[in-house]
Amino acid sequence: MTVAIDRATGKRRGEPGGRPGPLSRLKHSYQRHWYAYAMIAPVIVVLGVLVVYPLVRGFYLTLTNANSLNSARTIGVNHIEATYEFIGFDNYADILWGPTAYDRFWSHFIWTIVWTALCVTLHYVIGLGLALLLNQKLRGRTFYRLILVLPWAVPTFVTVFGWRFMLADGGIINAALEALHLPAPLWLEDTFWQRFAAIMVNTWCGVPFMMVSLLGGLQSIDSSLYEAAEMDGASAWQRFRYVTLPGLRSVSSTVVLLGVIWTFNQFAVIFLLFGDTAPEAQILVTWAYYLGFGQQPRDFAQSAAYGILLLAILIVFTSVYRRWLNRDEQQLAI
Repeated sequence: MTVAIDRATGKRRGEPGGRPGPLSRLKHSYQRHWYAYAMIAPVIVVLGVLVVYPLVRGFYLTLTNANSLNSARTIGVNHIEATYEFIGFDNYADILWGPTAYDRFWSHFIWTIVWTALCVTLHYVIGLGLALLLNQKLRGRTFYRLILVLPWAVPTFVTVFGWRFMLADGGIINAALEALHLPAPLWLEDTFWQRFAAIMVNTWCGVPFMMVSLLGGLQSIDSSLYEAAEMDGASAWQRFRYVTLPGLRSVSSTVVLLGVIWTFNQFAVIFLLFGDTAPEAQILVTWAYYLGFGQQPRDFAQSAAYGILLLAILIVFTSVYRRWLNRDEQQLAI
């Protein structure tokens, strides 16, 4: 038997050698896929400038006592240097365990959780109901779809300002309630009705996306499954429970996750509806904006700390949610 030997390495040809180092693998990958790296380079640069740098800079500010009085600024032709100091994790300790922690963080955190849970639940339930309705053979189904998608197509600020005018004391909603001899709530003044109005407006804005997504999921379910279930004598509820819901599992898990992230960080609805006139209706993201830009002096460090805490909460929730879904899918596979 003849064995070929590579003169350059002294090893038998075909004999597995040692695994190359990370730099060698990176160089080899670049040589093979340089065009792919060239295509994604602009995206990486943009993300680095718009996402990575602000995130790193914001985290650094959370470790200082930066505010509008001690930050670098220019007044006329005079440039004033920054004088803020490094204080470590004192901002986080003050937010979470300080003497006013409940009023400044925990009360807004609890309301944010309630706001997110109620809004996402309403989005999903109403969106699923409308999707089931539009999935039927109805006359004018295309027209109904167009009408129901309009709240999502209209810019958010237009929708929210429209609701703000309707919910005002002399707005059409209170006028209609008074015409029916019903009490007219103070939608934009009373804390309970402010929160109720915020949930109502956000539900109006968010249902169309959920409806469209779930309608696509319904149309991807094999109709033969419904026919087989009907032949086996399954009722409408049983077909919904054992065919529709499992068929929507992948779509539902994705849209619910997206809904939680978007609603948890829903700045536009709260801010445009109330501005800074409803402190008890502010969720964490709008409260962080108020600390950084809506008061004097503007507290940049505390506002940035709220942003980092929001990011940490969403990362933990997403990780737990995905692990729970994966474990549930493994149990179903067994």
